[in-house]
Amino acid sequence: MCGRFSLGLVYGFSTRFGVPEVPELKPRYNIAPFQQVPMIVGGEAKSVKWMRWGLVPHWAKGEEFGLKLINVRSESAMDKPMFKTLLNHQRCLVPATGFYEWQRQGNRKRPYHIRVKGQEHFAMAGIYDAWSNGEKDLVTFSILTTAANEAISPIHDRMPVILRREREGEWASREALSADTLSEAFQPLPASMIDAYPVSDMVNDSRADHPDMVVPQRTQQATLF
Repeated sequence: MCGRFSLGLVYGFSTRFGVPEVPELKPRYNIAPFQQVPMIVGGEAKSVKWMRWGLVPHWAKGEEFGLKLINVRSESAMDKPMFKTLLNHQRCLVPATGFYEWQRQGNRKRPYHIRVKGQEHFAMAGIYDAWSNGEKDLVTFSILTTAANEAISPIHDRMPVILRREREGEWASREALSADTLSEAFQPLPASMIDAYPVSDMVNDSRADHPDMVVPQRTQQATLF
């Protein structure tokens, strides 16, 4: 799964993703569910749309439904009718500089920050929907997940679908994609492309947001003495 991620670098964001400048964009080191996040959607041209993390389908009775769907298994998205329309026409890029997973070590869970080697930014695959109860309007998203590769499986058995750069354009489009295209997109990145390292427990607090969160734990310890 993916329960937290970072977007710690905003310099070069617009150029990297081919979207207009986003003046309100600020570095974020601990993005958590139910927070507003800049998503990239397609159309005649790609644009940035702010969405809340935690998918609330248009048919849901209440917005709390979003707590159940911060992630959607890519296998389920292809098979379940509730996701098929979104997968066909309401896909988004979830821009990130890294994401977090927790590894159980005895009685504790140790957080790891995970990045793509050689890429300051990358895009995770998302789906989104609009919801309204007549008084409140929301646009929300979920991150698709896949089986973990060999680099991440010792930490967690799932990982977000990280799109290869050449696939980002087709994913952000509003055109329906074939089952074969989707299956290819959902394959985990090779382990050789992944950099995973332990970080501070600060990330456990969803209210915290600080650059030190993405600093390797061993480096933080070394600076104390």
